[in-house]
Amino acid sequence: VGIIPARMESSRFPGKPLADILGMPMIGHIYHRCKMSNILDDVYVATCNTEIYDYIESLGGKVIMTANTHERASDRVAEALNIIEKDLGQKIDIIVMLQGDEPMVKPSMIEDAVKPLIDDPTLPVTNLMSKIKTDQEWNDPNEVKVVTDCNNNALYFSREPIPSNKKYSNKIKAYKQVCIIPFKRDALLNYVRLNPTPLEIIESVDMNRFIENGIKIKMIETDNNTIAVDTPEDLANVE
Repeated sequence: VGIIPARMESSRFPGKPLADILGMPMIGHIYHRCKMSNILDDVYVATCNTEIYDYIESLGGKVIMTANTHERASDRVAEALNIIEKDLGQKIDIIVMLQGDEPMVKPSMIEDAVKPLIDDPTLPVTNLMSKIKTDQEWNDPNEVKVVTDCNNNALYFSREPIPSNKKYSNKIKAYKQVCIIPFKRDALLNYVRLNPTPLEIIESVDMNRFIENGIKIKMIETDNNTIAVDTPEDLANVE
């Protein structure tokens, strides 16, 4: 099941889920594109805002109202999961967190991210990543960078340039997180039981909570180039 967390109170771009892109609110683009994925049995939006709730309902979409106290998108998704499971009367095996600010998401990206969890029952969580191609991306604090070990397990996520910007050369590939994050059910529920961690808070990146607790995150490289919308300028680029 895909769950798209969305809220109006973005500090960098308030109201961005309903910002217009070519005649449709951004959250509408994301919802429709995620619904195109053949690997998802269903797609929900999880929100604490009546404006978003009403809009998704107007599409005939499925939407869950959550608390307005969540600091992390993963926590909102976990609350939505509990509500969905109660409504369905069954457990969900894999939950795919689909960020509400990625209007260029492609169905194939969702499938690429989920397939390793299906193929390897020992994996708790995966993330997509893509190569950083410009200095602007490299230095943009809105782009979450990631470094991995030799088996493509995440070592650290940061909004700062990593590996070292000072010593960086083109011989070293640099990657950014692409926010399609599939969880096994137990991994997501374990996430919300863990206390927020220092590096998670410093970087404002959910996944550092797993890393700081010794839980592996398998990174999957994608060649798809997307633009996350964090500012009105990003929205113009997406259009």
